[in-house]
Amino acid sequence: MIGRVAGLVVHRGQDHVVIDVRGVGYVVYVSDRTMAALPAVGGAAALWTELLVREDLLQLFGFPTLLEKEWHRLLLTVQGIGAKAALAILGTLGAEGLARAIALGDWTTVKAAPGVGPKIAQRVVNELKGKAPAVMALGAGPGPTVAAPLTAEEGVVVDLPPPPPPSPSAAATAEALSALLNLGYGQGEAAAVVAEAAGRAPEAATPDLIRAALKLLAPKG
Repeated sequence: MIGRVAGLVVHRGQDHVVIDVRGVGYVVYVSDRTMAALPAVGGAAALWTELLVREDLLQLFGFPTLLEKEWHRLLLTVQGIGAKAALAILGTLGAEGLARAIALGDWTTVKAAPGVGPKIAQRVVNELKGKAPAVMALGAGPGPTVAAPLTAEEGVVVDLPPPPPPSPSAAATAEALSALLNLGYGQGEAAAVVAEAAGRAPEAATPDLIRAALKLLAPKG
């Protein structure tokens, strides 16, 4: 499994780039958002990757962060969503925007992605809403998740082992707060709902705290 590539961008296509890694060119499909952030031809780049294997096809998809890669994996579990449709959703919303839409049940925002109709958008929200808090917690853990630009000599590395699940502790409160801030909520608002959620369940793990806090933030109909 090719989990990450680092090298020089030698070609930029409409929906893919070719990254030269020690003389081997890897064709990596990326979203519009990722393409816009990549350097021009000749620049150094690094992407986390997912290899899609079919009977007659091998395709490599690239992501700037492990969080976005995990969201792509989850989107592929939804019936009717293929690899390129998942890229289109991420390219339109980004990992944070997708997480917010799913957490709030906002399928109309998901429908804004090219090629995604209302039925598929509703299915994305309904099928992934229970998994969103755990994925959001990945972006709230310590240390950066961005694949920083590296030199062409670094080469290809395999998948890193998944991070251990957060343990129920006081650290979960800080991680839940960080996740809400990453989603764009204000410091005071986020701190208040996380504190309330933690008060109701002092031993809750990070995903449970995020889920509870988002419920408190959801509009009351």
